Amino acid sequence: MRVIKWEPFRDIDDVFDRFLADAFRRLPRQATEGRAALDWAPLADVSETEGEYLIKAELPEVRKEDVNVSVLDGVLTLSGERRQEKREDTERVHRIERQYGSFARRFALPEDADEQSIRAESKDGVILIHIPKHKVAQPQPRQIQVQ
Repeated sequence: MRVIKWEPFRDIDDVFDRFLADAFRRLPRQATEGRAALDWAPLADVSETEGEYLIKAELPEVRKEDVNVSVLDGVLTLSGERRQEKREDTERVHRIERQYGSFARRFALPEDADEQSIRAESKDGVILIHIPKHKVAQPQPRQIQVQ
């Protein structure tokens, strides 16, 4: 079993993210002078088969060179950046609803995840992260002689 350090401010951030993300997600994400674009988080599905866990994250218009997948202390981090395309001066923009900027998603890995064999692939705007399972030795009861 892994011990995860409790960080109360992270929990508060998670509450705000869950309840307010939909409201703020609809705001324009353009960067202006002196103000950076707001961060966003890609949607992800997590599934499990007998042999592996699978994370599918939607990353349309994100080049695989701009995506980073890392593992540290039982936490898988998917991060990167979606860059806003350059617009011509003659183009009039009426609405921008897509989100741009840096992103990061973190997933706590279960005990039976094989961290050394994780692989990721990019296919049709979706990042597929394959997390193989390995056998976890179950502790066996041991009889202790009373003396």
